[in-house]
Amino acid sequence: MIKRPFGKTGVNISALGFGAMRLPTMPNPDHNPDDKDSKQNIINDELAIPLMHKAFELGVNYIDTAIYYVDGLSEISVGKAVKSWHANGGNQIYVATKNPVPGDPADDLPKVWWERFETSLRKLDLPHIDFYHMWSLNLESYQKGVLYKEGPLALALKAKEQGLIKHISFSWHGKTEDMKILIDSGHFESVLLQYNLLDRSNEENIERAYDKGLGVVVMGPVAGGRLGEPSPVIQKVLGGNKKASTAEMAMRFVLANPKVHVSLSGMENIGQVVENAAVAGIEGGLTADEVSKIHIMLEENKKLMDLYCTGCNYCLPCPANINIPRVFTYMNYHKVYGLTDYAKREFAKIGNESWGPKYAKVSECVECGVCSEKCPQNIDIIKQLKETEAALS
Repeated sequence: MIKRPFGKTGVNISALGFGAMRLPTMPNPDHNPDDKDSKQNIINDELAIPLMHKAFELGVNYIDTAIYYVDGLSEISVGKAVKSWHANGGNQIYVATKNPVPGDPADDLPKVWWERFETSLRKLDLPHIDFYHMWSLNLESYQKGVLYKEGPLALALKAKEQGLIKHISFSWHGKTEDMKILIDSGHFESVLLQYNLLDRSNEENIERAYDKGLGVVVMGPVAGGRLGEPSPVIQKVLGGNKKASTAEMAMRFVLANPKVHVSLSGMENIGQVVENAAVAGIEGGLTADEVSKIHIMLEENKKLMDLYCTGCNYCLPCPANINIPRVFTYMNYHKVYGLTDYAKREFAKIGNESWGPKYAKVSECVECGVCSEKCPQNIDIIKQLKETEAALS
């Protein structure tokens, strides 16, 4: 397992990190449907703890969890795994967890944040938290929440003085261009951000954070599962390496960036742990030639994607309630990247959303033409909706 100095933190971190958001679960034998706090499913520690220990055996020494992962139970199992590993003489494991900044700042914001911090510390049952994240930040939550008087930042610094936190970190879900404000602030020692073959928007932020001495952790290396699907396009650009899965190539792409320290993977079984650990043991990730080919392919594919949709959203709202950019995103995955199975599966969910807004199916288009009139790319949207319906339905 490749290990790298993690920014200016003074520790060496494994190139592969264990994301503990998908630990195996089982029905709770003590579930009480009349008790709103009773959990229907619990983590199966007989599977989860050996799973984490296998990752540790293979050299993973960074594990990422959060207060609400796996219905609030992930931190408990992570703590058990790390404690038992250390008790048996295992190497140092670094634990990262996260605390969301409460909503609108109010007098009880510090109280809520501190209570959550203490909850995480209690669940983990560890003497301290190695990397404590301000979770899912954007510029507003940073300026109005994190920097709130005697709020999250002040309290995290207090906890650090007490030895309860070793390093203060943040995870980012805001606008790409805003992240540099946090990177430059001097408040944080590591950052967790999105980066993968399909989304390279944070490349400048990765370089900036690295150069400022922050540890850089990547989430979503397989793009939320999209790059777990077979892609003949990606295989072809890498010389037709049919032995390597698209997911492996996606992970190797992330690790080939010399300014990425850790690539997180939410591993659910031993097979995934073994495969990912093997990938993270390949020095250099991808060759310079392979990376060059990928960059060329991505630039060419971006031009092809723009022929269908640039995602500007000017076509919305649609009178028939069709989420046109979302539809065309799936067509791009199919047409440009060859991620056809994923595209068809996601396309089928439109109109059947289990959460969030429910949109109309493409077949419900009334061909009013309002969208095409508003499109700055002059795309024949009605025609392309029909093409998408024919390809993916």
